Amino acid sequence: MFEAHFQTFEEPEAGVALSARLAAFREELARRKLTGFVVPRADQQQNEYVAPSEERLAWLTGFTGSAGLAVVLPQEAAVFVDGRYTLQAAKQVDAKAWAVESLIEPPPESWLSAHLKSGDRLGFDPWLHTFAAAERLSAACAKAGAELVAVDSNPVDAVWQDRPPAPIAPVVVHALQHAGVAEAEKLSQIRGEIGKLGADALVLSDSHAVAWSFNIRGGDVAHTPLPLSYALVPKDGRPTVFIDHRKLSNLTRDHLEQSADVREPDALTPTLMALATSGAAIALDNATAADALSRLIASSGGKPLRGADPVTLLKAVKNSTEIAGTKTAHRRDAVALARFLAFIDREAPSGKLTEIDAVEVLETFRRDTGALRDVSFPTISGTGPNGAIVHYRVTRKSNRRIARGDLLLIDSGAQYEDGTTDVTRTMAVGEPTAEMRDRFTRVLRGHIAIARAVFPDGTTGAQLDTLARQYLWAAGVDFEHGTGHGVGSYLSVHEGPARISKLGTTPLKRGMILSNEPGYYKTDGFGIRIENLELVVATDIAGAEKPMNAFETLTLAPIDRRLIEVAMLSRDERDWLNAYHARVRAEVRPALDEATKVWLDEATTELK
Repeated sequence: MFEAHFQTFEEPEAGVALSARLAAFREELARRKLTGFVVPRADQQQNEYVAPSEERLAWLTGFTGSAGLAVVLPQEAAVFVDGRYTLQAAKQVDAKAWAVESLIEPPPESWLSAHLKSGDRLGFDPWLHTFAAAERLSAACAKAGAELVAVDSNPVDAVWQDRPPAPIAPVVVHALQHAGVAEAEKLSQIRGEIGKLGADALVLSDSHAVAWSFNIRGGDVAHTPLPLSYALVPKDGRPTVFIDHRKLSNLTRDHLEQSADVREPDALTPTLMALATSGAAIALDNATAADALSRLIASSGGKPLRGADPVTLLKAVKNSTEIAGTKTAHRRDAVALARFLAFIDREAPSGKLTEIDAVEVLETFRRDTGALRDVSFPTISGTGPNGAIVHYRVTRKSNRRIARGDLLLIDSGAQYEDGTTDVTRTMAVGEPTAEMRDRFTRVLRGHIAIARAVFPDGTTGAQLDTLARQYLWAAGVDFEHGTGHGVGSYLSVHEGPARISKLGTTPLKRGMILSNEPGYYKTDGFGIRIENLELVVATDIAGAEKPMNAFETLTLAPIDRRLIEVAMLSRDERDWLNAYHARVRAEVRPALDEATKVWLDEATTELK
């Protein structure tokens, strides 16, 4: 019916091929005189989405989740995943070859301490682990009397015969009409932060930071317009960008050379070593800088300063141009969403649509805007029990028909040059049960509590998180994910450092964009999530003794009124929803076709 553009729905490889890979890998370890090896799901910059050439964990084990780690020993092997992926790993990994263990509690280091023996040599690739991760591995080895060995080349690559080449997608200039601030001004801000750190230079090991600082975008990984690259910014003097020159046109090279020297990626190591030889203090990002960078700086006589990359916070606070752009992107996205929701309402009750159909239909409506660059993450389309799997990814094998009595949960987003979107809606197909309405209304009340929150400047996400959970807690239930994450400006849909969660310790600043997405998941039953993006803005409170902030909702899409138990809402909550729906009508309706206008009018009718 519809052509899928950015997503595939195939199952990963399994069976004989994976058994042969594990055997070949063990032979390679023996050849290198290594007892075992640690294989993280990571690239050199700890990106959420990695290039096909970096999918070592998936190639070796069959596990395709976005977070995980494997350890291979001569007789034992284990895959470590967090709670999001326990069910997925059990289905994808060969239980005869691999044990599935916890990534969090207990951590992999506990398993290593128990399984390594004195004299063992555990290998790791220092380019794929942060300094802190390497320290944890070293401590685990020391506890067992084993040795942690940093390898010069990754043994997975030695046996991965058909490994894809590194990506070389073209780099494009992110125009000032979208970026809002020129590179010179951004670099001036960064140099100010380097001075505060007491550093001589800062390594930008996060490609997001490079993209933001030098106003470039690329296509090296899925769903995020990243040009894989590094940069070195000195406190004084000209920065250097390290990027594969094959990605650069004359235009993008000229753009970069206005503010930086441009060198190939393999020049990073000698450049850092030369700077370190002078005893320079070089700042590294704890979250993304490879342990290899810290090692080479220290071994060359420099001082690695490990901490938070200051660009992360600078990038998270959007300027007025980025804010205007993201509002335009959300209005555009809202037209596609309205068309999609109307389509689902009209067609789903027939029982002919599947989860994959829903993914393809929504992407097609977004493509019809003429501005779609990619989806911002693989669409979560879960109906019935699949909706209860928080990070569900539909495959042709798991694909389920949408049936009457189901709830359909659609979590999706788009990448436009002027902004990144992320939205979740849960829809009733046919008549919902009383339990569905109760749980949906509790989720909605938590969502509204966040949307209406007023809080002092300096408030953290952890301080707001309970607002989203209070009505679920009152019924003895909860959800096992954060309430909200930061969102980039035509960059990552999951952006730090701020978040609304129990672990959200970064103060929320005006100009930050965060998601507001409480949920409820009944195992083997149904899933509910309501997600809008929110902009942190200043607000005036009569008699306020300190600066106060609030949220401005950016997402514009109806919330399913059929799932609301109206008697559970307070008058203020009803007023908020009615005002929100009136705003959706006012901003979205003029751009819709007549049939969708009729649907929107009904979907946003005022609650009494």
